[in-house]
Amino acid sequence: MKEQYSYKCSPEMDKQIKLAVDVLKKGGTILYPTDTIWGLGCDATNAEAVAKIYEIKKRAESKSLVTLVNDMDMIGRYIKEIPQIAIELLEVNDAPMTIIYPGAIGLAKNVVAEDGTVGIRIPNNEFCKQLIFRLHRPIVSTSANISGEPSPQSFKEIPEEIKNSVDLIIDKSMEEESTHKASQIIKISLNGEITVIRK
Repeated sequence: MKEQYSYKCSPEMDKQIKLAVDVLKKGGTILYPTDTIWGLGCDATNAEAVAKIYEIKKRAESKSLVTLVNDMDMIGRYIKEIPQIAIELLEVNDAPMTIIYPGAIGLAKNVVAEDGTVGIRIPNNEFCKQLIFRLHRPIVSTSANISGEPSPQSFKEIPEEIKNSVDLIIDKSMEEESTHKASQIIKISLNGEITVIRK
């Protein structure tokens, strides 16, 4: 499956994406809307940028982070072998679903869990897909909160401390139709065994 996204979008979205790509390529951090909740993001292949996300969240690096990609082809570039059941689930699932895959490759080491797994989601919103397409790399997506505190369900619930810590805040008009709740998380082993982490 080839990347199916183009540069066609509204002038305002185009402007916001250009700003975000510039920041991300320089190793910066962004606060941005996803198909679920607002997230803290950076280039998922840049270890120094990822370290900034942990610092903003005051979170230990021993806890891995979710990354967003825009299609199955991109998943294949960062996972050694995609379990067949994962492909089948993604084809039939409509709700936001993060899958934890074994055998992560090509990502910043501090994105990947100690067992070599990584959580990846294909977001169902145009802003994220366009952003990833133009960056040509996966982006980190972690809830915009201090570690241990509740995840904000909307922009107005995001702490000022978080807003003041990032290099760029994406305009709220890019929020589109989000679920305002975190995605389901499942873990899949190479033999196809599925473990539900979060419903």
